[in-house]
Amino acid sequence: MAVSTAALATRRRTRRFYVGMAIAITVTVFAGFSRSYFLKPWYGTPELSGLLHIHGLVFTAWVLFFLSQTVLVATGRTYLHRRMGIAGVVLAALVVIVGTAVAITRAKTGASPIPGVPVLSFIAIPLFDMVVFAILVSAAIYFRRRLEAHKRLMTLSMISLLAAPIARMNFLPLPPGPPTFFGLADLFIVVLLVYDLSTRGKVHPATIWGGLFIVASQPLRLMISGTAPWLAFASWLTS
Repeated sequence: MAVSTAALATRRRTRRFYVGMAIAITVTVFAGFSRSYFLKPWYGTPELSGLLHIHGLVFTAWVLFFLSQTVLVATGRTYLHRRMGIAGVVLAALVVIVGTAVAITRAKTGASPIPGVPVLSFIAIPLFDMVVFAILVSAAIYFRRRLEAHKRLMTLSMISLLAAPIARMNFLPLPPGPPTFFGLADLFIVVLLVYDLSTRGKVHPATIWGGLFIVASQPLRLMISGTAPWLAFASWLTS
């Protein structure tokens, strides 16, 4: 009975943790894009192009899908969670396709969101976001029958997208630039690490490798963004 009670308590704690992470991620996305998208009429921000509206709809649908899938598992409706898996694959593919198209289209305008950073260098940030997200989601799908790895990889795939909304939180007294928005996004990885240590006594391999993949990609994209090969590639991509 003691073992059964402990197992139930652990299961409830796990469900609360992942639902809490999903909610925190959703709130972060909403806060970051509130002025430019979700609450746009109240702030009078510039009009969005058709492509940006599609991007907003696809990205919002993906975030809500992730939240709903997490809640379904937490409430024991795993059958419905699995049935919705195909929709998740389609949505994830759309996130990558539309996100890549937006990055290229915005680069063609010649305006970089970060002052002093050439647009052909900046495009490395969103394009790497899409690559990292695609790899993590693909790994999560591959390991869908290994539940502990699957849920961590799905959570990490969402974390890999958080730099974009955090970078738009210019209403916070934070220094602008990649160190800030990457660093704040990485705090979500730290939370996952702490959770693993507190519940398992060690960090799950999916957390280790997925987290390292995200963190390593951040300085890597900054280092290559100013190189001649990258600038040539970005120039070809946006020509």
